[in-house]
Amino acid sequence: MSVKEFRLPDPGEGLTEAEVVTWRVAVGDTVKVNDIVVEIETAKSIVELPVPFGGTVTQLLVSEGETVEVGTPIIAVDTEPGAAAPVQDAPDSSAPDSSAPDSSAPDSSADEAEIEEGKIGGTTSTGRTAVLVGYGVKQTEAKRRPRKASDTEPRLPQHNPDEFVPSSGVGVGDRTERAPRATAPAAARTPGAARVLAKPPVRKLAKDLGVDLDQVVASGEGGVITRGDVEGHGSPSVPAVSSGPIEAREERVPVKGVRKMTAQAMVESAFTAPHVTEWVTVDVTRTMELVETLKQDREFRDVKVTPLLVLAKALCVAIARNPGMNAVWDEAAQEIVVKRYVNLGIAAATPRGLLVPNIKDAHSMTMRQLADQIGSLTATAREGRTQPADMSGGTMTITNVGVFGVDSGTPIINPGESAIVCFGAIRKQPWVVTNAAGEDEIAIRHVTQLAVSFDHRLIDGELGSRFLSDVAAILADPARGLVWG
Repeated sequence: MSVKEFRLPDPGEGLTEAEVVTWRVAVGDTVKVNDIVVEIETAKSIVELPVPFGGTVTQLLVSEGETVEVGTPIIAVDTEPGAAAPVQDAPDSSAPDSSAPDSSAPDSSADEAEIEEGKIGGTTSTGRTAVLVGYGVKQTEAKRRPRKASDTEPRLPQHNPDEFVPSSGVGVGDRTERAPRATAPAAARTPGAARVLAKPPVRKLAKDLGVDLDQVVASGEGGVITRGDVEGHGSPSVPAVSSGPIEAREERVPVKGVRKMTAQAMVESAFTAPHVTEWVTVDVTRTMELVETLKQDREFRDVKVTPLLVLAKALCVAIARNPGMNAVWDEAAQEIVVKRYVNLGIAAATPRGLLVPNIKDAHSMTMRQLADQIGSLTATAREGRTQPADMSGGTMTITNVGVFGVDSGTPIINPGESAIVCFGAIRKQPWVVTNAAGEDEIAIRHVTQLAVSFDHRLIDGELGSRFLSDVAAILADPARGLVWG
């Protein structure tokens, strides 16, 4: 017997710990090189980890829900003869290994595994691109252990992941936890008779709702359980009103992961950068007409076109006219760093909380390219697979409170940036317009509110006002974007 321990690898981005969310294997299972064995949750994303050697699982060294530091052994595997060619144990990142081979030297055994030891990504010693774990670039099939209703744990409430929502500084008040759904036996399948087929997002939804997938009737092709199957299973149960002790009527949710990181970042931003917020009300009727026109354009038929897309393009144009908005205060160097590129952050709802992935080099993109990127961010965030790198390096952020019917807000600047734009609900309302004869009249128009919060250390009122005015002008008449852009 030759037992090797797989240690929690370094997820990068300065993160030092992670929570074990779900084991995909059990003791006694056989695994191959690069099989996904566990889901972990860092402060920035959920990541699937592949095992770097094959064999038989002898021990799960960490329980689900437990948070451990990088370098901690999490699973033991007996690399018995006949299994996939082994790869050496992942190094303990907490201590240097003087015996580690030179990564620049060719390694004839590199074909046996496609991950760099001790890291979630990178390149092998042969120069081939490594597996980017959990991000859909490349992933081998793994044995999946069905989640059970007993595996449920406290989770913060979820919003509709199809919509973009405000960043952590706006509208993040207390909300009521969704009541668990009752389960009922499914006539179409005997529990435990066959392996349950469901995608990871569906499994997580079932876990959050307290639904046992063994009891759900599958409607998907090939017997796959869909999101609709889970949502339609059983009926919501309403907890009875209790007059017992207050402790029994309250729920305590541990502050960790995204929520913990967000709280720390927002406090640091609010008490470091002196915030100033300005508002403007805009007639966006022409923007709404443009949106409807683009929906009919064959170049945009396979992407989602919304007013948010027009706002994203308007911000890029307005930043080009007001480059001082796209800057950051370097306290250590006592310098203002003006960035000649725009990494546009879009605050998004995910099952784990609010994240702000950003579109790299948005300033160089066409409307169609921006639409593709916004759609990609939405889909990735919905699945909980946003890469840590996608949430770093942002230069300005959009937070969309309009999806909740909210008119505006005073958002907190995302750390490392100097401005954030708040996009309110678009409503039909009376508006004064000038007709062809030059006379004022009342008409029903599409109207919204925009707000911008900025760091007053480097952005004064004049610059902030000019920037906001330019964004509003483009939304009022998108043709200006052609002239100014």
